[in-house]
Amino acid sequence: MYKKILPIISIMMILAFVLAACGGGTTTAEEPVAEEPVAEEPVAEEPVAVDMAVTLNLWHAYQTGSSEEATLTTLVANAMAAYPGLTINVLQVPFDQMFNKYQTEAAAGGGPDLFVAPNDSLGDFARAGLVAALDEALAGRLDHYTQVGIDGMMVDGVMYGIPESAKLVALYYNTSLVATPPTTTDELYAAVEAGEQITFFVGAYHLFGWAGSFGGQLFDADSRCVADQGGWVEAANYLLSLKDLGAQFSSDYGAMEAPFRAGETAYWPNGPWALADYMTDLGDNLGVVPLPAGPDGSPATPFLGIDGYYVNPNSLVFDQAVELGLYLTGAESAQIYTDTAGHIPVRDDVTVTNPLIQQFVVASQTGYFRPQTTEFSNFWTPFGDMWTQIIEAVETPEVAVPAACTAMNTANGK
Repeated sequence: MYKKILPIISIMMILAFVLAACGGGTTTAEEPVAEEPVAEEPVAEEPVAVDMAVTLNLWHAYQTGSSEEATLTTLVANAMAAYPGLTINVLQVPFDQMFNKYQTEAAAGGGPDLFVAPNDSLGDFARAGLVAALDEALAGRLDHYTQVGIDGMMVDGVMYGIPESAKLVALYYNTSLVATPPTTTDELYAAVEAGEQITFFVGAYHLFGWAGSFGGQLFDADSRCVADQGGWVEAANYLLSLKDLGAQFSSDYGAMEAPFRAGETAYWPNGPWALADYMTDLGDNLGVVPLPAGPDGSPATPFLGIDGYYVNPNSLVFDQAVELGLYLTGAESAQIYTDTAGHIPVRDDVTVTNPLIQQFVVASQTGYFRPQTTEFSNFWTPFGDMWTQIIEAVETPEVAVPAACTAMNTANGK
């Protein structure tokens, strides 16, 4: 919020000067001419100071005991030190409950003042009026945020969040078990065939990027699902071939992550949210590379999502929530997020010195930028069910992929 201060008397003096200069007054040559008034310099626009001596409720879905949660705890303490009188009540909500819980409470007029989450459901929330539009509040305050970060917080040209970091899936590996990390699907197949173990979390998000390795696309130019036109069936059959060699697949995230963290398995595809924890677990034995390219060199296309801070339109401390969101994503906080939680920064004034984070940056160059369209809203359920059916051998890829695409197109009226 900004104010322009220009006293009424200054306006009268300026008008008098303009009229005289343009010949619009009644002064004649014989009459003495009044001295020209000196217009006062307008007061520069400055942000109105926000009274931060309030209580704010903040939700997050960082895993309990994780480096992400510890980092946020540090940043919250920093914020309360920077703003004397500010109290921040923090609630951790399990990730698989976050979006439903927020939607239910915000729709009923409640919910937190601020929450941090990926932009998975941003389009739906924005169209439902469950997150506040921030264009006016953020005007002139996003100079050091990257365009990718800003774009990830926009729906239909309107800004609905403050960007915090980028996230996508890459391939973690244990350097004590892997001499040379695979860069192609053929190389990964040969490694697993030779006895190097890999685990997979089964879900529409984690498995998405493999379709790109085989040339698969989700949408055409008209936002019609075209997964049934190539690439997806091939990717699914490839993953099944790894399963036949002994690769493990499960919808239990913790069960698939645990053996990698214990140093028992060679590979584990996952995102940067766990990087700092894996560095603690494996130390110098931790490596990261992009998901492997396909047989014809097509790169993997993992979802490229943006995490951000969102303001609840029900908040009674809207201005303070915006200020806190800007503080928690500012240069100092973003550097801490990067250094201690392994986040991929979306600011141009943050320094990345960790080569593992840099590998995620490389992987992001071929990531599939998550759409915020109404059509994309109908992706998660049919494709989540599709992967479960394929991995559990309920349906073949040749049946399950077209069925998921048809369900998505039907839901979108395509």
